[in-house]
Amino acid sequence: MVIAAIVFAVSLIIGVPIAFVLGLLGTTHFLTLGEPSYFNVLIQRMFSQVNLLSLTCLPFFILAGEIMNAGGVTKRLLGFIREVIGWLKGGMAYSTVIIAAILSAILGSPNGVASMLCNVLIPDLRKDGYPDEFSGALVAASSILGPIIPPSIQFIMVCMLTDTSVKAMFLAGIVPGLLLAAVFCIVILYKAKKMEFKASIERINIINLFKAFFKAIPALMVPFVIMGGVIGGIFTATESGAISCLAAFAASLIYGELEIKKIPAMLMRASVVTGSIMLMIAFGGIIGWSMAIDGVPEKIIALITSITGNTNIIIAIMLAILFLAGMVMDTGSITMIFVPVMFPLALAIGMDPVHFGLVFSVYVIIGYITPPVGVVLFVTSNISGIPFKKLCSQIWMFAIGSMIVISVLSYLPEVVLWIPRMLGYNN
Repeated sequence: MVIAAIVFAVSLIIGVPIAFVLGLLGTTHFLTLGEPSYFNVLIQRMFSQVNLLSLTCLPFFILAGEIMNAGGVTKRLLGFIREVIGWLKGGMAYSTVIIAAILSAILGSPNGVASMLCNVLIPDLRKDGYPDEFSGALVAASSILGPIIPPSIQFIMVCMLTDTSVKAMFLAGIVPGLLLAAVFCIVILYKAKKMEFKASIERINIINLFKAFFKAIPALMVPFVIMGGVIGGIFTATESGAISCLAAFAASLIYGELEIKKIPAMLMRASVVTGSIMLMIAFGGIIGWSMAIDGVPEKIIALITSITGNTNIIIAIMLAILFLAGMVMDTGSITMIFVPVMFPLALAIGMDPVHFGLVFSVYVIIGYITPPVGVVLFVTSNISGIPFKKLCSQIWMFAIGSMIVISVLSYLPEVVLWIPRMLGYNN
């Protein structure tokens, strides 16, 4: 395993694409096991990892984001939210968090949310006098609501690795997502006083508010249809992906901004992103299988339980490992490497599978905004033109607030599982 870890570190440092880094790690580990017959089933293992019905929703969620971005949906949402809270000091900042939460109920991807918010919101934040570094950090932080508030690509990946209910995981993400949004608003409140943010409108204008609301109705219906359908049992979490595309397309047609000639390019971009995720999952399956054969999870469980038998301390150790990993590794790598190791440990100490999946996912997702490998920070920097170092200087309050919330929820399973259990989840 030491040789495999060295190969992983070197390939990551020299810039090998992450999917192939995972493949090299798993293959090298098999070589160190000294059993050539294992290589006869590598391709079969890779295929079985992606031959799952639950993964079919991925391309649909990604395509829904493309449709919304091109169809003017985001613009109408922003107009309505601004009319509601724009009179507050820091109103545009609060609007950023709220619109990110709404988009998160459609997209499920932090990079997708970040891309849309950068194009739509950062110019408006600049007009209202917000410093670039704060605007970029706010957009990046708000974007991590994407894979927390359901639907979530990260949740789907964890459920696939742990054989956990996707619907239960989606429902479990609602409370943590709303709590993170509230924490971000608290950070904005503090910054608004310190930086003397201005209101974007003088006062509420009832006529303008109603006009903005009616314009936003088709956009607001998209997340309502998706989450309402899943919670109400009208369609499954997997089917919600296709419904999200249909709803986003219908809203875009109403606004009349979706150009048909751009659809092939949108399909191509969605296909490329889906392919990269599927390749990562396939190679990640090799790692999970090789570690299971080598008994790595059992060895780690034995090591940690030999140090302490206290459940609370074991959870704290798991969180510390995820925090350190999130600072130097990307989310896909952490998920594929650590879920097969930590999930048996979580079950051994009595954690509910959905509770573990939620805590693991959110802690990993926070890694999107923690330097030096904060992927969303790089996306925000590239699109907005704001230097990466400036974003890092303002992101820490958002990241620390997020970690405090999920650390507390790690010890409060009833809060996380409240909605899933209310709607029929029982484990």
